[in-house]
Amino acid sequence: MDTHSLERELKRGSTELLILALLEERDRHGYELAQLIEERSGGAISFHAASLYPTLYRMEAKGVIAGRWIEKPSQRRRRYYGLTKSGEALLASQRSTWDRFFQALNRVTHFRPA
Repeated sequence: MDTHSLERELKRGSTELLILALLEERDRHGYELAQLIEERSGGAISFHAASLYPTLYRMEAKGVIAGRWIEKPSQRRRRYYGLTKSGEALLASQRSTWDRFFQALNRVTHFRPA
C-alpha cells in the first residue's frame, strides 16, 4: 500500500471520530465541521464539506447524532448536528479504541512523537 492510499484509509477510518469530537463541543453544521477539521489538523486532514454529508446522514440514521434546521437572519437555512447520548457513548468507545491502537502501534514501531 502506498503512502497516499494509507493516508486515504486513515482519513476514512477516522471521519466519525473527528465529527463526534467536534460535536462534543457544540452543535455545528457540515461546512463548519470541514473547516475545523482542516484548521485544527494544520491542513493535514481536509474534507470538502459535501463529502462529509453522506457520513453525517449515516450517523444520523444510526442515532449517534441528531440534526435540526436553523435559520438565522440574513443567512441561508443550515442543518446543525449535535451528539445524542448514543453518540457520546460511541465517542468514548472510539477514543479508547484509537488510544489502544496507537499505543500498540508505537510499541511495535518504537515511534516517539516529536
